Amino acid sequence: KDGSYLYLLATTDKTPSSDVSKQVVKQTSVLDNYIKNINWDNIITKVIMVTISLILISLLFLIIHSVGKKIITRSFATAKKKDANYSIGRLGTIYTLTQNIFHYCVLFFYFYAILSILGIPVSTLLASAGIVSVALGLGAQGFVTDIVTGFFILLEQQFSVGDVVKINTITGKIHAVGLRTTQVISDDGTLNFIPNRSITVVSNMSRNNMQAVIDIRLDPKKDAGEMKKIIAQVNQKIVPDLPEIVTGPTILGVVPLTNGELVFRVTAYTKNGAQATVQRILLDNYLRALKDAGFNIPTSPLNLGATA
Repeated sequence: KDGSYLYLLATTDKTPSSDVSKQVVKQTSVLDNYIKNINWDNIITKVIMVTISLILISLLFLIIHSVGKKIITRSFATAKKKDANYSIGRLGTIYTLTQNIFHYCVLFFYFYAILSILGIPVSTLLASAGIVSVALGLGAQGFVTDIVTGFFILLEQQFSVGDVVKINTITGKIHAVGLRTTQVISDDGTLNFIPNRSITVVSNMSRNNMQAVIDIRLDPKKDAGEMKKIIAQVNQKIVPDLPEIVTGPTILGVVPLTNGELVFRVTAYTKNGAQATVQRILLDNYLRALKDAGFNIPTSPLNLGATA
């Protein structure tokens, strides 16, 4: 009995381990057969062909992009020479916009070609775009608003490249006008990228003649009439040498400021962008002539800080 029990126990102990080993051997053989049946030559050939196709299509679109930009640049350079009806700023605006549109078109067709080479069904993706249009639309609202706003800015010719404008709190010269953003260079050289959707009020200072205002503080010991004569003589002398002045200068005489102080004011209308230069030239000549005539023009008080 003891012998038969030990034999039965040994038999039952070996059965599970033998089944496990058979299963492992079976799975290993199946995996080996699967790996052996893979056509590695076809896979390697396909990978090489796809890689070569991607490199060639990338080089092709790179050449198209480079040649297209050169053609656009030369076309606008020729248009500037032949057609004088368009301003330089307007041509610059259309040029930057054309460059942006061409860039996005080339980029779109490049990605389309890449997806086609990789075997991704682009037509199916485009057909199913309506499924994700709601989700994408929520995230692309700002993008669409930028494009629509930029289109109306160009259509209404609110500003052109080279114009001096004030947009919100930023004042400077228009550097480029794109589909999404407008680039403005401030006086200190800062390049500002302004999304078109945030452009609500535009103050264009390059469309009409600008006014230069010259305020001179009064000498309490001198007559304002004598001051007027000196300023008129200076105007007769220097205005012919200032072609930037369109109208004036006009002597307004004594006017009050908001703080109650009285000043002698002269105004002149200049070409856009020249108002600051004309203002400095006139003020410098006025002060010099008044000083030579014995006027003691008081300086503005300088407050360096408050004391407790």
